[in-house]
Amino acid sequence: MTLEKEALAVRHGAEDAAALFPALLIEAERIAQTVASGLHGRRRAGPGETFWQHRPYTFGDPVSAIDWRQSARVADRLYIRQNEWEAAAAVYLWRDPSQSLDYRSKKEAPTKRRRAEILATALAILLSQAGERVGLLGQNRRPFQGRSAPSRILEALHAEQIDNSHSTPPVSQIPPGARVVMFSDFFAPLNEIEFAASTLAASGAKGALVQICDPAEEDFPFRGRVEFRDMESADRLIFGETGSVSAAYKVKFEAHRASLADLSRKLGWTFITHRTDRPAQTALLALYTALGDMRVWTK
Repeated sequence: MTLEKEALAVRHGAEDAAALFPALLIEAERIAQTVASGLHGRRRAGPGETFWQHRPYTFGDPVSAIDWRQSARVADRLYIRQNEWEAAAAVYLWRDPSQSLDYRSKKEAPTKRRRAEILATALAILLSQAGERVGLLGQNRRPFQGRSAPSRILEALHAEQIDNSHSTPPVSQIPPGARVVMFSDFFAPLNEIEFAASTLAASGAKGALVQICDPAEEDFPFRGRVEFRDMESADRLIFGETGSVSAAYKVKFEAHRASLADLSRKLGWTFITHRTDRPAQTALLALYTALGDMRVWTK
């Protein structure tokens, strides 16, 4: 390929990615707002600038916290003014860059990559609305904050090159107390996933593994003679009667998923499973809720 043709191919690829960007961002915003409208606030008193509520004064409360204007309206009772607790935390996202996420069993279905980017961007929208900072794991840049954070996250994800050598999370250093969310099918050696997650957990990070699968990967509906091609290599495998290996495949699949769930429990992290034929809102709601209550979910 000449340099001119190569440059043209790169340009066409960039234009295709740019054309997809607005539609994906709009979809992420729609999903985020659907979830946000159904959330019950996790509000609590604490340091912040936003007024929350008044409550009766009790023994031990500092006199400086008394709202004298409110107290003057009611005889024989003092009231404390409480502001809403506000603390900007950092949440680091990682989306598997390998070609494995480009799989979809039906042409009209979304790829695992698109669903991962939808969820990552929608989560960034909810987090930025809550005043939290959002960054990308493994990138030497400060986390984004504010209304532009979701689009900058999506832009950074689209700028990433396909990299089949990094289908497991990077071993990274992040600030203590930060949270991590990883989006992948996690079809990789468990020991590599465990090493990366354990390194982050050892630094005090809480996290969530979000396993995104195509329905065919979970149900294995294939019958008869089928040729399987590895998305990350040129390897091919042909079965004369695919139905004969269905039971063994499902046992292996469930065993690997159970190992991921066990790893999450051991680290005190959250494990969420999500199929691309189900609404993204279900996984997003479970994930956003779990960031404040780390436990195992299945959606």
